[in-house]
Amino acid sequence: MTISEGREVNVFACGQRPRREVGLQLLAEQGDGAEFMNSPDELAAVGDLVRLVEEARDFTEAQRAESTWAIYRRDWAAFSAWCSERGLKDLPAAPEALALYVAERARSDHPSTIQRRLAAVAAAHGARGLDSPTRHPTVAAVVRGVRRRLGVAPGRQVAPAVTEEVRRMVATLAPDRLISARDRALLLVGFAGAFRRSELVALDVEDLAEREEGLVATIRRSKTDQEAEGREVGLPYGSDPSTCPVRSVRNWLEVSAIRSGPLFRPITRHGRLGADRLRPADVARVVKRGAERAGLDPSRYAGHSLRSGLATSAAAAGASERAIMAQTGHRSLPMVRRYIRSGSLFLDNAAAQVGL
Repeated sequence: MTISEGREVNVFACGQRPRREVGLQLLAEQGDGAEFMNSPDELAAVGDLVRLVEEARDFTEAQRAESTWAIYRRDWAAFSAWCSERGLKDLPAAPEALALYVAERARSDHPSTIQRRLAAVAAAHGARGLDSPTRHPTVAAVVRGVRRRLGVAPGRQVAPAVTEEVRRMVATLAPDRLISARDRALLLVGFAGAFRRSELVALDVEDLAEREEGLVATIRRSKTDQEAEGREVGLPYGSDPSTCPVRSVRNWLEVSAIRSGPLFRPITRHGRLGADRLRPADVARVVKRGAERAGLDPSRYAGHSLRSGLATSAAAAGASERAIMAQTGHRSLPMVRRYIRSGSLFLDNAAAQVGL
């Protein structure tokens, strides 16, 4: 069975079946649907139930970001195909079969990727009201063995773009081009705000407010704020006008004549400004382009380099964990401490004090 075959894993099939069809199918499963359709009132009652089914399905889908569902669909399809090729049942999956799948994936996948694949299997079973085989002791034992054998340290990470490297990227931008004004603002705002790519491209002009100390950017929704509580991030004035995030935004808005809507927008090769917002992948392109112009290896940098670069630079400058987390929006100390360790390697270093 694949993820698009019917209602069995309907959480992975968002948008693949007409919602009225799904609603009528669910009603039919409650009994003989013909009994409901004897009068206009009864027909209206059925219609209301169908709408409620659609609304409930909307809320079910909204419990996770669409990007998460997309990953789950892909990972579930891979597991389903693996089972099909070996004559095994995917739903419900036997714990022993899932343990074998984990062992095979360990030949090429990082343990964190295997954990993500297991989350997709668990979600598929949960959608059907089935117990997840991912919690079975047999599967758990194999996963523990994989983590111990392979280690859980992250694989190759993109390099943080620290303060000096961001300065070098910005210094290469021509002052009289529209795209340079945009890229300058994007690099400096992304770095100073320690924004995720998705947060940066989601900014609207209306999300910015000027204060005496600088700009306040309101993040409406983020990876760790799926319920859209929102948070405010302060962007202070820079000591150097050429690398000041506040001045760069003012300049970008002035030369682009943007008054509302998406802050960062695509620009054609002919210099024409688009109306849509940039995509998260576009942030990586801007960073890589800036790194290459600055004489850095572009393969080492990506959109996340701005966020990790601010955290690393702040740690090297002696900023506290609390201050760094307030800027980045991290809710996990271990992740922030990884940046702090990287940025503090040569602060009060013992080896530097022994006279080598």
